[in-house]
Amino acid sequence: MKKTLIVLMLFAIVPAIAFADGNHITIGLSKLMSHPALDRIEEGIKDYLATTGYRDQIKYNDQNANGELTQAALIAQIFKDADTNLNVAIATPTAQAISNLIQDKPLVYATVTDPDAAGLSDLPYVCGTSDMVPIESHLEILMELKPIKHLGIVYTSGETNAVAVLEKMTALAKEKGIEVISAGVTNSSEVRVAAESIIDRVDAMYVSTDNVVISAIASLSDVCFNHKVPLFSADTTSSYDTDVLIAGGFDYYKSGILTGELIEKVLDGTKPEDIGVQYLSTEDLEIYVNLDVAEAIGIEIPENVLSNASIIIKDGSVL
Repeated sequence: MKKTLIVLMLFAIVPAIAFADGNHITIGLSKLMSHPALDRIEEGIKDYLATTGYRDQIKYNDQNANGELTQAALIAQIFKDADTNLNVAIATPTAQAISNLIQDKPLVYATVTDPDAAGLSDLPYVCGTSDMVPIESHLEILMELKPIKHLGIVYTSGETNAVAVLEKMTALAKEKGIEVISAGVTNSSEVRVAAESIIDRVDAMYVSTDNVVISAIASLSDVCFNHKVPLFSADTTSSYDTDVLIAGGFDYYKSGILTGELIEKVLDGTKPEDIGVQYLSTEDLEIYVNLDVAEAIGIEIPENVLSNASIIIKDGSVL
């Protein structure tokens, strides 16, 4: 009985020993692309892990897919060949690429909007954070700005999270008598043309946490601004220095911190399946309003929206 107990105790601590072996821990970190939100997530992850007991052991294998799904798959192969100890995926396509190829190492993903739609929820070696935003609240705010009969959405057809939000927004809008007019893209260079193809048929434009479209948010907001069409973005981080009228999203640095906490738990020996999906707190939601854009396109921001805004731009500066 004593011998059996010892064996069980040794088995229980194997996961922690496997990582903390006194040498180093190789973390493969795959980011879909560089844009403010994803960069802040990476920063938060690394800043948090630098405060842990693993800070001197961690060695990163940093990879950037530059928005290409084929490159995300190649990065997964790089991690497999390099025999990383644990992998981290920032954004849905990178998480899918790694989870499809590597099943014998833990995967922690950051801000996958819809883990169920992405096929990540029931995998025992996977856990992470979701940044599903309250799209119904977003639609209600848009409806307060002006009467809307047609809502435009430019989305990435190959990005599962973007398609999932499009479907949910379409269903919600239909309940309110609003038709969604969408235009799909495959890369950021197509965003401006896609926006121009529908801008004359919409009363407002919405962009979700769609990494490819967000990376070209300046082009999308420019088209909307020139046609005096209000643009609502689900990412506040990327809205600065653009013509986005209003945005409602999460602080992605805090998202990175939360993801770092999950990574630490896995390194400590917690099974990813026991962590599952951790949703960002609604308390961390930010509302961004650009009064300069509002004045230029002739939109009056309701007082209740302004009172809830944590970031207000006026005369080119944050109030």
